Amino acid sequence: MKPISFKRHRFPADVIRHAVLLSFRFSLCFRNVEALLAQRGIDVSYETIRCWTITFGPLIARRFKKRRGPPSPRWYLDEMVCWIGGRRMYPWRAVDDEGEILDLLVQRRGDTEAALRLLRRLLHNQPTEPQTITTDDLASYGAALDQLDLRHLHWPGRLRENNRAENSHRPIRRRERQQQRFKSKASAQRFFTTHAAFYITFNVQRHLISRPTLRRFQAEADAAMAAAVA
Repeated sequence: MKPISFKRHRFPADVIRHAVLLSFRFSLCFRNVEALLAQRGIDVSYETIRCWTITFGPLIARRFKKRRGPPSPRWYLDEMVCWIGGRRMYPWRAVDDEGEILDLLVQRRGDTEAALRLLRRLLHNQPTEPQTITTDDLASYGAALDQLDLRHLHWPGRLRENNRAENSHRPIRRRERQQQRFKSKASAQRFFTTHAAFYITFNVQRHLISRPTLRRFQAEADAAMAAAVA
């Protein structure tokens, strides 16, 4: 894998990598990252950090995605409502039964056409065919699956089972509050997609595993980050 180039940047590559990692791994705004770096004697503005996340965040996220194995064939779909640039938007999300985020698409509507667009992206981009597709009781899912002749895979209205997709919205809700909402649809889509790759890599479910296993998973996540930017 070709290394990421940090040429024509005034700060060392290690500083840029660390700033990008802090921005996406933790619920920190750019001003918080600026303050943390300042404590270590690194004088960099929050606007520079924002530019680094735009430039290098998607590159690292794509490399994380290439390193992951195939997802589970049991898919869970859900949508949420948020305000982006003063307009009502619908981030549509798909996860598998292990909580891994398969895809995320920010759209202006919550209708059948929007659900159809998400499903087509999933079918085109995922290496495995779905065995079940669990959703809430939104009628748009059933109508979209009818058009794709996949209604026999649909498990609608299973709210408790769809908690995997519902819970995956929580990190984004925290970041939405931290960043005082998103300013545009494109910036929200870019952030959601990049954040998802970092979240999958570094979220090790520490409350479910022993301390030695936690240390091993954290070491594997750090190694994945080092390999992505080496």
